[in-house]
Amino acid sequence: MFPTEIRLGGLLWKVPWKLSRTRKANQRARLKKVDAVIETVRASGIQCGALTRALELPKEHEMPARDKYTVFSPHARGYRKGIHKVPKFTRITHRVNPLGF
Repeated sequence: MFPTEIRLGGLLWKVPWKLSRTRKANQRARLKKVDAVIETVRASGIQCGALTRALELPKEHEMPARDKYTVFSPHARGYRKGIHKVPKFTRITHRVNPLGF
């Protein structure tokens, strides 16, 4: 009996090397929903530090595609990696990168 890949290496993680059209569309929709929440809180008249910081972030339509789908990584070749490779990327904002990237 020949060993299978699962027997040799355990669980196989199927992470695609690039985002599909569907996953890109979901990422854009997610960014737009966050923008809508920030705008709603701003329109309510509440003042707080978190809102001030959130208003400084670029909106989805102001971001280039490179910033929507990739993040800065000091260890990756070209200093960028796909956002889907970041754990919990749906819960953390990655809208601002270090200067020059």
